[in-house]
Amino acid sequence: MIKHLIVTLALMLSQVASAATEREIVEHYAAIAHAVYGDSAAAAAQLLNSVDALLSKPDENTLAGARSAWKAARVPYQQSEVFRFGNPVVDDWEGRVNSWPLDEGLIDYVDDSYAASLGNIAADMNIIANPHIDLGGAVIDAAQISPALLEDLHEVGGAVANVTTGYHAIEFLLWGQDLNGHQAGAGQRPYTDFVVGEACSHGHCERRAAYLRAATQQLVSDLRYMASQWAPGNTANYRAELLSLPPKQALARIVKGMGSLSLGELGGERIKVALEANSPEDEHDCFSDNTHWSHYYNGLGIRNVYLGEYQRRDGTLLRGPSLSAAVAAVAPQVDKQLRQDLDATMAELKTLTEWAERPAAPQKFDMLISPDHPEGRALLTRILQRLEQQTRSIEQAASAINVNANAS
Repeated sequence: MIKHLIVTLALMLSQVASAATEREIVEHYAAIAHAVYGDSAAAAAQLLNSVDALLSKPDENTLAGARSAWKAARVPYQQSEVFRFGNPVVDDWEGRVNSWPLDEGLIDYVDDSYAASLGNIAADMNIIANPHIDLGGAVIDAAQISPALLEDLHEVGGAVANVTTGYHAIEFLLWGQDLNGHQAGAGQRPYTDFVVGEACSHGHCERRAAYLRAATQQLVSDLRYMASQWAPGNTANYRAELLSLPPKQALARIVKGMGSLSLGELGGERIKVALEANSPEDEHDCFSDNTHWSHYYNGLGIRNVYLGEYQRRDGTLLRGPSLSAAVAAVAPQVDKQLRQDLDATMAELKTLTEWAERPAAPQKFDMLISPDHPEGRALLTRILQRLEQQTRSIEQAASAINVNANAS
């Protein structure tokens, strides 16, 4: 009888300790999310400063500065996408900041070769050129371009390709269309598209400037909102909601985000679709040719969450209780395998960035998906295989700690 009580008590204590450890993992996960979204908001604020500099004095240098700031802003944000899929607050909001691909004719002038999404009646609406927009008999007053107007017009007509806000709308305004197909070169929008007066190219430069500023302001606002949802000390935000869940349920949300980004989004939507269709239009950062870095930081975001670490923009390392430690405690070989798989994926993604950043003859993503580029297609196929393998290992890690991602 006494022996049975001792065993029962030991089991209860073990369960309590496990629950405490799991809660600590969830708390640290929320801390990483807060840091990542905070960094994203800060980088977007710097982008807004660069946009203001461009619009105050449009020239080659200020346009290059705004483009560089856009690329820098992508670094923390792409690491945040691992918080999608499992956390409803992120899923309900994400379309405002990172929707793609978009029908750019909705926003501004396009080349004669432009082909819009089938059935999208607003695909060539050209908000910048039209202060009053007739959408199927309903007239929209677009005389004053503001964040509120862009928010109202986002996905107008119920079409997901009608993207008016977020990173890719800003990207299009900074680079313009990439008309190079599978050949080298990104968009080549001239700085004169933002010059007021007779030097204005393509017309409507004041409205184009107003659109770029409004879209960037909205991005900063959206990212600050999401950072606040993960902030500590607030009993009414999403972080508080997540921490109120049973630890296993919260862990399930974490695992679901890792697996869904790994295979469904990064592997499927962002690589496999473009590879099979040989379509530059399905490239994630299709105007700037920055896709290689966006993919790299998506992969890093998955690794961050599993290892419980994140390197902030200021260089400091945020590290704490991790899924890796929890898995290692009960199934060390499973943890070892997943770590190896994550490292292998990151090695292939690093190769992708090295090819794209070669000083001579860089090979960008839209070039690698060409049917005439067997080496590039082989690299992307290897990345897909690595993502598939690491997703299987993520599932095994979840099973080792008795977490069911489908129960999130």
